[in-house]
Amino acid sequence: MFAPPLPAPADPLLPAYVRADGGVRLRFGRVGSQTHRLELAETGGYRARFPTTFDASSEAVLINTGGGMAGGDTMRVEAVLEAGAEAVITTQAAEKIYRSQGPDTRVETSLSVGPGASLAWLPQECILFSGARLVRGLTIDLATDARLVACETVFFGRSAMGEAMQRGAVRDRWRIRREGRLVFADDLRLDGAIDASLARPAIAAGARAAATVIAAGPDHAASLDEIRALLADEVSFAGVEAGAGLVSGLLLIRLLSPDAQALRRALVMLLRHVTGRALPRTWST
Repeated sequence: MFAPPLPAPADPLLPAYVRADGGVRLRFGRVGSQTHRLELAETGGYRARFPTTFDASSEAVLINTGGGMAGGDTMRVEAVLEAGAEAVITTQAAEKIYRSQGPDTRVETSLSVGPGASLAWLPQECILFSGARLVRGLTIDLATDARLVACETVFFGRSAMGEAMQRGAVRDRWRIRREGRLVFADDLRLDGAIDASLARPAIAAGARAAATVIAAGPDHAASLDEIRALLADEVSFAGVEAGAGLVSGLLLIRLLSPDAQALRRALVMLLRHVTGRALPRTWST
């Protein structure tokens, strides 16, 4: 049976010093024809592992050894790609955001992509339990000729378990700059009866899973018609509402679905197409 969230007590059940607070800092650089990890810092139960790759890129898999995040937990991810570096950053599994007794769960990601560098930011989905309070920020700084594919996915409740996100709070903020100039800003804020809000036609029309994909690069902007045809005709997108457009030269794709697994299948197809490569192996485990 699903238990609705309890009202937040006046005083937290756990003191702040027992909450998780940490993250991962990465720096990649080009050494000869290969991209190598030049710096790694890990704190607070968050780790990064680096599978073997068979091309010029480097792959990092972020791991939360705690198995999820609760109210009061904080995670920070920082990644810098120096000139000419190529990297893929993903996560070992979906990130679970559990019910909070009041404090927010905070996730802050800062990515910097240097001249001629290429980054695919491909974390797996974020699953929000009813009563979760998530504050998430994604900041990306791009050089003029940097290439980027960035994806973030949110599941509002575990639909396969018959759960819905009856109450909670979500604040999601994107900021992308190119050579210091703001080229994309996006904010989402949902608070209170989230499942009821998502049911409204002007908000999500009953969708419980959402994804945003942003791609930067000359070939991505030129492929808008091809992407729209894929979204309209590919059988993988059945049951998924999807649209694509251009914002300040960036390719922007949105996906919504009442079925989380349908959205994931569509997203796998889309990301393979946009990145031009197979997804990290953690996506299939």
